[in-house]
Amino acid sequence: MAVIGIDLGTTYSAAAVSVDGHSAQVLPNQEGLNTTPSVVFFPDTNGAEEPLVGEMAKNSAAGSPYNVVQFIKRQMGNPDFVYTSPNGTDFRPEEISALILKYIKQYAELDLGEPVTDVVITVPAYFDDARRTATKQAGKLAGLNVLQVFNEPTAAAIAYGLTSQNNGRVLVYDLGGGTFDITLMEIRDGSFNVIATDGDPNLGGFDFDNEISDLIVADLAKQGYEVDEYDDQLHAEIREKAEILKRGLSNVAQSTAIFTIDGKTYRVRITRDEFEQATETLLNRTRERLELLLENQHVQWSDIDYLLMIGGSTRMPMVRKMLEQISGRQLKHEIDPDTAVAIGASIYAASLSASGNGSVASCAAGATGSDIIISDVTSQSLGVIVVGSGGRDINSIIIRNNTRIPAKASDVFYTTVDNQRELNVQVTEGNDDDPKYVKILANQILPVPPHPAGSPIRVTFAYDIDQTVFVEVEDLTENKSLGTFDIDRTANMSADQLMQARTKIDGMNVD
Repeated sequence: MAVIGIDLGTTYSAAAVSVDGHSAQVLPNQEGLNTTPSVVFFPDTNGAEEPLVGEMAKNSAAGSPYNVVQFIKRQMGNPDFVYTSPNGTDFRPEEISALILKYIKQYAELDLGEPVTDVVITVPAYFDDARRTATKQAGKLAGLNVLQVFNEPTAAAIAYGLTSQNNGRVLVYDLGGGTFDITLMEIRDGSFNVIATDGDPNLGGFDFDNEISDLIVADLAKQGYEVDEYDDQLHAEIREKAEILKRGLSNVAQSTAIFTIDGKTYRVRITRDEFEQATETLLNRTRERLELLLENQHVQWSDIDYLLMIGGSTRMPMVRKMLEQISGRQLKHEIDPDTAVAIGASIYAASLSASGNGSVASCAAGATGSDIIISDVTSQSLGVIVVGSGGRDINSIIIRNNTRIPAKASDVFYTTVDNQRELNVQVTEGNDDDPKYVKILANQILPVPPHPAGSPIRVTFAYDIDQTVFVEVEDLTENKSLGTFDIDRTANMSADQLMQARTKIDGMNVD
């Protein structure tokens, strides 16, 4: 039975398979293309849902914007997002992603001529706990056994490192359709040692498309047509043509789109200079993140042996120009930015299968699959809310971001009142000391023996390769444990919700 790697992207997804654990083959979809738009179209059937996925769905977006769901990766881990289809069915982000994965599973099985169950699915390195869990749940809903969710930059580095057999310090700049990652790592003879990672899960080609859309609207206004902000069908057409213009501007200095509105034709011309000026702030956000990561790690450009550009948005000339300017070196795409992540994921998936590590629990950092060794770090800091000086709540970090995983760390805090009877343990995710700027992963109320104010309480976090957070709280006055727990992921689907959603997805034909 084949084991594959899937790059579940914001705008496009891809799948690949590796037989030998060293090279891989991209699996073409039913249209014969290496990438599939991460788009789902829901026809108005007045009955059973019959969603379309991929190219046909994307081509329907402009004509039927309310029937189409795009960019769902940006909503992963968001419990408040629900899409209601024209037939009245509610879908959470995990379910929409599951339909995309189900479609990929179907064409992969056609390509390979055998069932596909075990997969590695990639995620941005900077994805937090809720987003990673949502991705695993989407795979489960699609009928897949997710061996591991795996960081996209590390997957790309595997694709590069094993095919080129180069060793050294690598910086991966990953600007995709909806997310941005930077990862610094060391490659040595099949060992991939992640040093640090940073990124922005809400920055990608989608945002560059938005800027072109604004330029189009402004150009139409100059020609005498004011776009109604409530004209969703026209806005969908503008977004579709904005992406086409963006792709064109990667190859030519000027690109043109034609609009026919109310029987009148409008010709919109956008130059590369106009586009680059409009998106300069977006590009600078990636530059600032990159330079801050290097500064925090005390790394100079002279310390970096290879700079990899991955993600389709790195095809924009201004990205290469910016990276060449700050790095002082000439750059080219060493690997295909569209398929490198899927290729690396499939090689890693094959190595897990070959080594017998066919479960998440056994895939610990440093676990060896074939001749690949992965050593990763936390992308997010973990901590607890405590009372600081002046009675102000602060976020106290226990495990800092970019700590090697699996990790375990403790800190000691003190009760605030005499004979305190309970403790509210609020597990946080984020780097800020202000609770307003971090995410609360879990609340757990634990009973506390009555002691004088100022009695010591130790909180211990353990963080494993699967991003599972284990917490223990100890009363140091009596030297006994007050309780242990895994965090309850309130942002994700419960076991009952997953069971119901699996039945729903299983009953749908996906084309």
